[in-house]
Amino acid sequence: MAKKPGQKNTSGRGQRDLVVKVKTARGRTLSSTRWLQRQLNDPYVKRAKAEGYRGRAAYKIMELDDKFRFLVPGARVVDLGCAPGGWCQVAVKRVNALGDRKNKRIGTVLGIDLQELEPLAGAQMYTLDFLADDADLQVKEWLNGEADVVMSDMAASASGHKQTDHLRIIALCEAAAYFAFDVLSPGGTFVAKVLAGGAEGELMHTLKRKFKSVVNIKPPSSRSDSSEKFVVARGFRGRDDDNQWDGDVDANIEASPDEEE
Repeated sequence: MAKKPGQKNTSGRGQRDLVVKVKTARGRTLSSTRWLQRQLNDPYVKRAKAEGYRGRAAYKIMELDDKFRFLVPGARVVDLGCAPGGWCQVAVKRVNALGDRKNKRIGTVLGIDLQELEPLAGAQMYTLDFLADDADLQVKEWLNGEADVVMSDMAASASGHKQTDHLRIIALCEAAAYFAFDVLSPGGTFVAKVLAGGAEGELMHTLKRKFKSVVNIKPPSSRSDSSEKFVVARGFRGRDDDNQWDGDVDANIEASPDEEE
């Protein structure tokens, strides 16, 4: 279970975390300096380094899974845009992809990205554009069947224009959702990052038709100054129920926000 970093020191020595300050260097913009200072002082970044995760985003998928329990032993998981691999690291442990947990089913973790990926024990890492023709067929061939979970922490490159960035990430999330419709098995789960901003209504409507439960949530490890949130859609209805839906839809759960990659 994911634990919140930055807990009070109990050593009795009166120690406290020191704030690292970064000066703007020649050739570095003010925004880059602020980003670097935020990273150096982020408790989740420090914890990720200490615990061997490839990024602080690992704690987001931990917190989501702690609440909704979709990364179960034996599950077949596809991580879209998986670089650098933090979500895959979490999935490998939780679905028992290495077969370390006795008397538990052994799962499969498949990570795909446009860039070449560093190998990860327990995961199959492939360079693939999930928008390419027949990418869904290739993924199902690698899985030797359909997926139980499709997850995505993808974000389009920031343009600096808030509305444009919002539309870009919603379009990316929609593409990931339609890919999930092609590869998920009935009852499966889709998890993806979105940005709050008003343009996600059509996506939510589509997900409500396709899944029995659709929830929006901001996990504690998502920075409070970020507009990101995550959609967790459970109970995939399959590819033959396009016009039927019911269930507990449009529930909005806001965890106490803290801090984002």
